Amino acid sequence: MKTLQLTFPFLVLLQLTVTSAAEEEASATIIFTTLGRAFYAFDIYYLPIHQQPVNPDQELQLTDGHSVNFNGHFISNASAIQLPTHSPPLQLVYVTERNGSPTIYYDAVYTSTTRSTKESVTAERIQIPLLPNKPTDTSQLSIKDKPSVTPDGEFLIYVSTHEDPGVPRASWAAVYSTHLQSGLTQRLTPYAVADFSPALSPSGIWTAVASYGSAGWAGEVEDLTTDIYVFLTRDGTHRVKIVNHGGWPSWVDDRTLYFHRRGDDQWWSIYKAVIPSNGPVSIDTVTIERVTSPGLHAFTPATSPYNNDFIAVATRRPGSSFRHIELFNLVNNEFTELTRLVSPSSHHLNPFISPDSSRVGYHKCRGEPNADSSPQFFLENVRSPVPGLSLFRFVGSFPVFSPSGDRIAYVDLPGVYVVNRDGSNLRKVSNAMAFSTAWDRVRPGVIYTAIGETFAPESSQVDIVSIDVDNKDSVKRLTLDGKNNAFPSPSPDGKWIVFRSGRSGHKNLYIMDAVDGERKGLRRLTEGPWTDTMCNWSPDGKWIAFASDRHAPGSGSFALYLIEADGSGLRKVFESGSGGRTNHPYFSPDGKSLTFTSDYAGISAEPISNPHHYQPYGEIFSVRLDGSGIQRLTHNSYEDGTPAWSPKYIRPHNVQSPKAGPYCSFEDCHWLNIMPNSSAFPL
Repeated sequence: MKTLQLTFPFLVLLQLTVTSAAEEEASATIIFTTLGRAFYAFDIYYLPIHQQPVNPDQELQLTDGHSVNFNGHFISNASAIQLPTHSPPLQLVYVTERNGSPTIYYDAVYTSTTRSTKESVTAERIQIPLLPNKPTDTSQLSIKDKPSVTPDGEFLIYVSTHEDPGVPRASWAAVYSTHLQSGLTQRLTPYAVADFSPALSPSGIWTAVASYGSAGWAGEVEDLTTDIYVFLTRDGTHRVKIVNHGGWPSWVDDRTLYFHRRGDDQWWSIYKAVIPSNGPVSIDTVTIERVTSPGLHAFTPATSPYNNDFIAVATRRPGSSFRHIELFNLVNNEFTELTRLVSPSSHHLNPFISPDSSRVGYHKCRGEPNADSSPQFFLENVRSPVPGLSLFRFVGSFPVFSPSGDRIAYVDLPGVYVVNRDGSNLRKVSNAMAFSTAWDRVRPGVIYTAIGETFAPESSQVDIVSIDVDNKDSVKRLTLDGKNNAFPSPSPDGKWIVFRSGRSGHKNLYIMDAVDGERKGLRRLTEGPWTDTMCNWSPDGKWIAFASDRHAPGSGSFALYLIEADGSGLRKVFESGSGGRTNHPYFSPDGKSLTFTSDYAGISAEPISNPHHYQPYGEIFSVRLDGSGIQRLTHNSYEDGTPAWSPKYIRPHNVQSPKAGPYCSFEDCHWLNIMPNSSAFPL
């Protein structure tokens, strides 16, 4: 297949490079994990709508297999984007995470038909990045999501998170319009408001969004309970709320749109909103009708212009563990299954319909990579907004570097592993269910971990062990009482370990001998009816950082604190507003900053539009020890967590997994497994 890459006048397509100036400033590296992301391998596909039943030979891959590609949108061939004049292509815009940062691409895909099988195959591709994606430019690093192009081909409408609202737990997500020829960009979302999931009306005059309005996010991680607003696409004015409680709007005509919500009966369903053609428009004058019945979850609706016959939806049916795309006939209220007939054991997400109603697109995992697609990465470079700081997404959980920076210890639930930084010499050093890891800073081959159940109550059997990975993986149990002892962190001189324990009935911090554990005694560092946890010892030995809910015990809200190793000097470093979460602090090599994960930037997309994430608001941040200089380091709609600094700088390039697979091993949203009274609603 031939790929031609073009640019608009203000755009330049660049390959991932690191300038010498950046290398001169290079000083630090942070590694972190993102739940499931290493296994997504998303590409965009389509199936024909009017050739039923569908079969696997009819499915066509539209995107090119590089990085992850998702949330596509078909463009009409009548648009103003100039293309070669031979056979009309399939045109689409989509989100891609190539070059280490989300951006938006445009593809024109030309297909041909094979003589032997009569299948459509991709023959040629014209590919254009629609937004600047220069690797050294940090000013616009942000999520890019839910793109579409106005019918005249002039403007790109999309979500971005590049503007900080300056308020804790307030989402940075806002809708923007970029003129494709000049690059002029304007914000359509009012300041102090966050918008998600924008949809253009067929005329392009109106844009609909899911939004909290001025109320803001309250911490939901399933149904966001947003409302539906509409406004003029040209400038964001004439903004009005038309629906209470709804998300993922999609227009049929300029007065009719579909959306999803979780109903009082707990089923996700599709609803229809009709805006009056005359008189005032408000939630009181808009007519709302439930379209899909209870008995299955139906969500993320897709429409095509002036098509009142059918819509496309994603579904989760009782008895199925997979998300599939189906058509829903609006005339006879019947479903027609599509993707289950093609790949029954794959998740298919976020459908979109071509303007002529002949094709339905979606994204799914492409499976095992071939010679033309991206491999699985062991360390995936993520573009950093901070000059001299490199960021890497790691394939496992709780990754930490050895003191020399040449090895990484991590857990994979179950099992504890050690691997060289380049991906070689991967070894499983324990079969146990474990979480949290730390390297001894004096004995190079010794790591510490907690063995037992995660997210367990105070009395659960969890103990800290040391493993000498250079001495036949010998294991020594360091805690004796088994009362939820976890998150070990050694002192820089290798003599002591700080950890959290539930032995008193509350999770507090304790210090014990690093070699022989509590057999040589135990010292309590904190005490109180709250949870102190996720501790980390500073490189100079003076401070211990930890997360705690002591400001609101039992509330689920955690802030970062510092305490000196002798128990003095307790102070709060950072709190993510009232009710927020800030966890997993880790000291920088110079001891002047902390990296951590937090909901400080709120939520950036509707969680149901992604695979499962326990906490889909997690982003990686850094802050100075005095609480100043807060910096957001990652921008995505996933769950980023357990960050750790490397003792040495690593140049920003991807490292391929030495042992690829498993492929596509991620899960759908766990809360979609709940089928309330499904037997009462036969389908």
